[in-house]
Amino acid sequence: MLLTLGFAIIEAIGGWYTGSLALFGDAGHMFSDSAALALASLGAWMASKPASQRHSYGLMRSEVIVAFLNGLFMLIVVIAIVYEAIQRIQAPQPVQGAEVMLIAIVGLVINLIVARKLHQHQTSINHRAAFLHVMGDLLGSIAAIVAGAVIYFSGWLLIDPILSILISVLIFISTIRLLREALQVLMEGVPAHIDLQEVTHALSHLPNVHEVHSLHVWALSSEVTALSAHIVLADMQAWHPVLKDVRHLLHEKFNIGHITLQPESIDALNQGEVGCWLTHKEDASAHHHQRHLHKH
Repeated sequence: MLLTLGFAIIEAIGGWYTGSLALFGDAGHMFSDSAALALASLGAWMASKPASQRHSYGLMRSEVIVAFLNGLFMLIVVIAIVYEAIQRIQAPQPVQGAEVMLIAIVGLVINLIVARKLHQHQTSINHRAAFLHVMGDLLGSIAAIVAGAVIYFSGWLLIDPILSILISVLIFISTIRLLREALQVLMEGVPAHIDLQEVTHALSHLPNVHEVHSLHVWALSSEVTALSAHIVLADMQAWHPVLKDVRHLLHEKFNIGHITLQPESIDALNQGEVGCWLTHKEDASAHHHQRHLHKH
């Protein structure tokens, strides 16, 4: 993070000195990278906190909130660069191509080092948001190198703002996807990899399961999926074997780690008497199993 911030300052000075928007835009990306990495670290630290009386699920969603904030920050950077690029197209300004190439090459090396490190930790949406920032900066460095080379050898100044806009469009598309994914988690939507009909079908075809209803699946974070459902049984005595089968199926096939189930008898369902038929001892046993499924 300090390496990225330090070079961002150097690149910003270089962009001002050489007159290159691509280089100045790359410096803006690197500043945003530093903020993104700091936020990502903060989000990961908060998400690692255990559950408490006030936050019974822990603070896992802090990573998603941080990813959303990073996405919004990225949009602001992209809009600012596009606006300035349009101004440069209307009124081209001189750019020192050789200096731009030299500074951008150093920036590219730094971005490759940071990107490689982040690529190993892309499992959470928080780290993917930080990685998106770095990839945007990496593309910005490449654009600055190409722009510097074209200007140095041909003197065509418009290549600088044109490449800046093209890179901004690519980053914009990726950022919108990230924001949609973060919003899906925050709005407790069904995760993209889960098909509710498929889950219902799989549960309904387990031995001793008559019907499944009131099925809800949502994401606690980008890595932890939760499910609650009512399982209708023909024989309430079969609940423990059914519970074991359901837990195994949901964990192995759908990677659902936090499960809350309510068993119901078929007779009660037919009579419209929907309720929990667990005894106190059985309820404690079921929750004991569920605790071990809740992975952080």
